[in-house]
Amino acid sequence: MMERQTWKAPAKTNLTLKVLGKRDDGFHELEMLMVPLSLHDVLHFERADSFQLSCDLAGVPTDERNLVTMAVRSFEQRTGKPCQWHIKLVKHIPHGAGMGGGSSDAATTLLALNELEGAKLSLDELAEMGAEFGSDVPFFIYQRYCMVRGRGEIVEPVEIDGVVETPILLLKPSFGVSTPDAFKRCLNAEPLHGVDYSPQPMPWGSMSNDLEKAVFYKYRFLAEMKTWLLLQPEVKAAMMSGSGSTMLAFLHESGEIEVASEALKKRALAELDPHLWTELVRIL
Repeated sequence: MMERQTWKAPAKTNLTLKVLGKRDDGFHELEMLMVPLSLHDVLHFERADSFQLSCDLAGVPTDERNLVTMAVRSFEQRTGKPCQWHIKLVKHIPHGAGMGGGSSDAATTLLALNELEGAKLSLDELAEMGAEFGSDVPFFIYQRYCMVRGRGEIVEPVEIDGVVETPILLLKPSFGVSTPDAFKRCLNAEPLHGVDYSPQPMPWGSMSNDLEKAVFYKYRFLAEMKTWLLLQPEVKAAMMSGSGSTMLAFLHESGEIEVASEALKKRALAELDPHLWTELVRIL
């Protein structure tokens, strides 16, 4: 058995996010088309006498509150195998960004332990475990295009034409958005005047996010960002990722993508916010 292994935990975004109503369990009934992105966290697994979690980013809890630790405890309980690994988490996916970084880290932990410990659990079994502590975790078990329903626990891998390698410039302000807070107001949020929430046509179909009204009403700057992005020549479509606060700028694929992305980035820093975090990514 290898004494050290490295695993990638990809970010995600939603090409569609529909909120269908409130459930009896307090969650919302969702229908989402979700895809993995090239941006990823990294998890290093090293043999140890007992489980330990460390992170390169200050402020990230490494105790029982972390979804990675929850994944470890779930795996130990399910298999009876103690996790004798030091997991070193290297963060690249921003927190509170609507890209599922914590959920992806947890799912990747389950996938890694399943292989490292020879547990031979199926993907469906791992997804069922993940659903117990994170609504986005089941999607990340499959790490492919999926239609996701329920509160996130019903995951159906699908084929989508015309989406692979789609270039997206991610733009995130310095603040994050609480996912529970976004859902709390999503069914009765008022639209902001002058902001376009309508579905946007793309090669794979219409793209929309039902959480935008609620989040934009509280965080007006995100509405300003979307409106600004839709006016830029490099941008084919713009939408909030998940519950925010990352905004997605889908780029026209003619010409040099890196040059267009850099031009858009510089303009955004100059005209919107000099402290924006930005990253050019592709849909995997």
